[in-house]
This record gives sequence, C-alpha cells and structure tokens, in this order.
Amino acid sequence: MFDAMNTRGGEIVAEKDMTEKTLEAFNDVFADIVNGLLFKGRQVIQEYALTDAQPFSMYKADGKLHEQERDVAKYWNKSTATRISVRIAFLGFENQTKYEKDMALRVIGYDGMAYRAELPQKDRYPVISLILYFGDKPWGKNRTLYDVIEIPEEFKPFVSDYKINVFEIAHLPEEAIGYFHSDFKIVVDYFVHKRTDPDYRPVDHVRFRHVDELLKMMAAITHDERFLDVLYDEEGGKPEDMCEVLDRVEAKGVDKARLESITNLMKTMKLTVQQAMDALMIPVAEQPKYSAKIKA
Repeated sequence: MFDAMNTRGGEIVAEKDMTEKTLEAFNDVFADIVNGLLFKGRQVIQEYALTDAQPFSMYKADGKLHEQERDVAKYWNKSTATRISVRIAFLGFENQTKYEKDMALRVIGYDGMAYRAELPQKDRYPVISLILYFGDKPWGKNRTLYDVIEIPEEFKPFVSDYKINVFEIAHLPEEAIGYFHSDFKIVVDYFVHKRTDPDYRPVDHVRFRHVDELLKMMAAITHDERFLDVLYDEEGGKPEDMCEVLDRVEAKGVDKARLESITNLMKTMKLTVQQAMDALMIPVAEQPKYSAKIKA
C-alpha cells in the first residue's frame, strides 16, 4: 500500500497500516469477514482453509521500482482440517477510513499483479479484493473504472469497466451484525451503532479473543489513542469486552478534562492543586490521583 517512502498521499501510514492489519491477519477473523460480507454469515470459508499470501508486488514508474502492498492477503484452499490441496481463490483486504476516488485504479494494480503471478501455474483461480471502509459518511460515487476516468463513447466498447467491492462498515444494516462471529463482530457493532448514537454501549458482553490486536485496530481506524491507553493501562489490566473498554475510554476522557481544568485554574487564579480541585468540586476520593499526576 505504500512505496519506499511509506507514504500515501503525503500521509505517513506505515504504523497505522500495521495496526489495522494485525487483527484481520488471524485466520478466524479473516474467514469471518469474508463469510459475513460475501455470504451473509454462511460458513463457506473455514479458517483452516486459509494460508497467507504474499501481499507485496512491484511496479515500475519514473524509471524506478516501487513496492505496493495490500493490507492483508490470503489464499482460500480446497482442504480438510489436516490437508490442503487446490487453491480456490486469492482474497485481499484494503482498509480505508476516508473515501478515495482513485481506489479503482489501485485495485486494478493489485489484482493485475496477482493474476500475473498465476501465469506459470497450471491451476488458476480468481482474485477478489474487498475494500473495508470505516468512514461515517457514505463512500463517494467512484466504484468503477468508468467513474474514475472519462472515456469517449466511441471507445467504451473497447475499454473493459472494472468494479471494486466497497463495504461500508458503519452503514451495514443492523441485521448484518449477526453475520459475524469473531472479534470483527465487535468492530462492526461499534461502527454501526456509534455512527448514529454517540452514547452507544454494547448490549452483549462479547469477550475479546484477540484483545491487543483489536484495540490497536480500533485506535488506528478511529484515530482515538484512548483505546491504546486502555490497552497499556497497567493498573486496570487488559479489558475483557467492549463495554469495559468504552467505560474506561470515557473515564480517561473525564480524567483528561479534569486535569486540564485543574492546571488552568492553578495558572490563571494562582491556586494550589488542592484549592483548584476543591473549586471544581472533585470528589475527595478521586483527588489523590490528580494531585499525583500534576506533581509528576
């Protein structure tokens, strides 16, 4: 997804890309995403039927070789729990938090290189790319090659159109949440409900399976570092479900606001820490943690 400079449109993305990828790279999550989005939850792909594919490919531009990388890529194989035989398909994910009007051109490059790699092979298989879009606003118009470039009418019979598969996670219907069974269900539930309800709290206490990877992905795609704060909070320990995460995220937001208010009063009114906390009517039981942080 990025060349040697690790950039996309001038934005540094390497670290963000890595945190987005880690959860989806687990076979149970990858299979669940495909089954949920393509087959409405039917268990068509089993996790043991997946093997890692090379996400990198090279292209030449301006006389230089550049590297392009999918977020996650796997082979779907005809297999049993103990034996893998024939490849059925190549599956690739691309994560997007913003609309990208030229996405069709990027996907053509990814898919073309994957098909090019099949030339020496006797058994060939389809390449399927899924765009997982986590933005609040609906994806824009551009979903095909014809949307991206202007093609004179007389040329259209000779130019194949190319469609991309965009899945707007936050705009999935409510019933689609039930299509998922891995940790990705927690992600879908969050985005579907958070878009319309800022005070959303999960109804079901679904326990995390991949807590580190899930919270790192949430931090990356929501741009909210509090998910990482919760993950690395030694006092609270690692959370077990999203209800606990959101409670602790909210608490950290309150703590941050209070600390800012205390320090502002100390500077503007020349108050001591204790006087500032009393003025803000912070409960006595909670005062030691704020005074400790300010003195540190």
